[in-house]
Amino acid sequence: MPSQFFGLNIAYTGLLASNAALNTTSNNIANVQTEGFSRQQVTTQAANALRVFQTYGCAGAGVETLAIERVRDEFYDFRYWNNNEKVGEYGQKIYYMEQIETYFHDNGTNAGFKTVFDQLMITGLQELMKNPSSLASKEQFVGYAGALTEYFNNVAGNLEKLQKDVNEEIKVKVDEINAIASEIAVLNKQINTIELKGVNANELRDRRTLLIDQLSEIVDVEIKETKIEDTNRPGTSTGGSRFIVKIAGGQVLVDNYEYNSLKCVSRTEDEKVNQTDVDGLYNVVWDDGNNTKFNLYGGAIGGALKGLVDLRDGNNGESFSGQIVGINNQNPGAADPTTVTVKVDKHYLTDLNKCNLSDNGGVIKLGNKEYYYDSWTYSVSYNATTHEPEYTFTFKMSKQAVGNGPMENVQVNASAGSTASVGQSVAYQGVPYYMAQMNEWIRTFSQKFNDILTSGYAGDQKGIEMFTANMLTENKQYVFGDKHRYDTESYEAYKARVDALVAGGMAQADAEEAAKLQIEVGKGVTNQDNYYLMTAKYFDISSTLENDPSLLATKKNASDGPEQKDLLEDIGKLATDKGSMSFRGCSASEFLQCILGDVALNASRAETFYSSYVDIAVTIDTQRISISGVDEDEEAVNLVKYQNGYNLASKMIQTLTEVYDRLILQTGV
Repeated sequence: MPSQFFGLNIAYTGLLASNAALNTTSNNIANVQTEGFSRQQVTTQAANALRVFQTYGCAGAGVETLAIERVRDEFYDFRYWNNNEKVGEYGQKIYYMEQIETYFHDNGTNAGFKTVFDQLMITGLQELMKNPSSLASKEQFVGYAGALTEYFNNVAGNLEKLQKDVNEEIKVKVDEINAIASEIAVLNKQINTIELKGVNANELRDRRTLLIDQLSEIVDVEIKETKIEDTNRPGTSTGGSRFIVKIAGGQVLVDNYEYNSLKCVSRTEDEKVNQTDVDGLYNVVWDDGNNTKFNLYGGAIGGALKGLVDLRDGNNGESFSGQIVGINNQNPGAADPTTVTVKVDKHYLTDLNKCNLSDNGGVIKLGNKEYYYDSWTYSVSYNATTHEPEYTFTFKMSKQAVGNGPMENVQVNASAGSTASVGQSVAYQGVPYYMAQMNEWIRTFSQKFNDILTSGYAGDQKGIEMFTANMLTENKQYVFGDKHRYDTESYEAYKARVDALVAGGMAQADAEEAAKLQIEVGKGVTNQDNYYLMTAKYFDISSTLENDPSLLATKKNASDGPEQKDLLEDIGKLATDKGSMSFRGCSASEFLQCILGDVALNASRAETFYSSYVDIAVTIDTQRISISGVDEDEEAVNLVKYQNGYNLASKMIQTLTEVYDRLILQTGV
């Protein structure tokens, strides 16, 4: 049976509930501009009724204030995070692709490709054709050729700088991930400390959700929160939870109170992937003492980190890969190194003009293990029946020291038929792709241009090469010649070499082996000047021709007069005649259209996707805010509602006080 003061207790519970609601409303209003704050509300329920043994059975016992909870729909959080990774990715791509577009843009005044190419192949050539023997005209033509090489030098330098900037931004993003992970782990502990006592840590949860918002723009996130059960009472929650954050396709970043840090490790000069890569590009690893690799190239990775990796390492999917066809393991102390021969069939590997494999050694994955290599040899052989070419790369493995011992040959533990690969296939047109495109054009153009010049004469002297490349380690220029020409290789050329060797007394089998075209590139390789070593960064004109332009060939026959210009007519055809030179199915002069087409398409695509995902993000965030955000009008209504409730509860207490006063003091009970 309830007490005589039962009604007073009921009114008191109402007063407490209204007071809690007023305080919560006040907190909501105070945080109306706070980023990431979730609207809170008081959860109440009717108190258990009491049996009073009267005809009406039970009497209500007032209200119970259960909790103050934040209003949040996790469905919209997950949608926002999934979309936000795309915002981060395309935000980076649009920013840097616009810069690349600027590097290649030519408006006629900024000395872009079309301007300098037309100066050489139209203005300079026309002047020279008017007076082929004029030294002034030859000087002008050579000067225009120098301007073309400087253009490619500058663009290559700009792309290298951009690659460095992207590389440094990757490090910044990794540091941001570590900072967020650390803070989330601390928040997890603080949240559990509070919630194990049966209280909701609303503000701390809001802070954690805001951090996940920030993290989702940097990298894709996967969140899982599991309630912790009481081991002594299965099925009963302790109030605590285990909060796990996974990134980059499921790699664990935070596991409740613990987090895994990432760090950036610069690649050494022995770990270069592409010929055009700048030194010191970062590999991202887990800071676990073992430098366990963090998978930057997984298909599930997203966010700004993916955008930056695509830009830094994007090779349009054209990475080195092939099938192992031979392994020659040498004894550890042998002088000759271990070699591995890999058969390739992809067009960007069979044509060295398109290739971008490191020319200074690197790391190759053979089977499931990585090995260092010093150099590689490109070889062309022919099928005995079909005469179709077959292409291989033979890698010389680097010797390694075991402990403090001498350098020894490594033993390759892989089998014939397994896969060999260098670097990663990144299906995006990033810096390595555009560098490789420039290299392909200048190699092809230089080969054709130089072949024309060296086939002719300047007066009675044999013509010399116009275009070459500067050596990286010496103050010299390469002299390419015909000895290591892979671009003119054919079965007929191979057969002619075999026949010449056999005619010189060599056995047929030995001649067939010796006649194979072989191009060796890498550490310690000498006397192998070939066009693969020509890159946009070191593209130059011959110093001999620059110092003495009179050596510029203008005619096909030495006996022709000084005004003969038939050789110059062949040079003129290089600009527009696809039969003289073809680049991606276009003429030499259409290089800019090809490259700008790629850049413009990627920039437009990035802008379109970025705008779309930003619009989606705004829509999802609006939906989130409509549920969890603080609405000033709604809170004003709640303020009046809870104030009225508080006043009524107070009035009830006042009324019951008067009743008890009359009952106790005036009736003598």
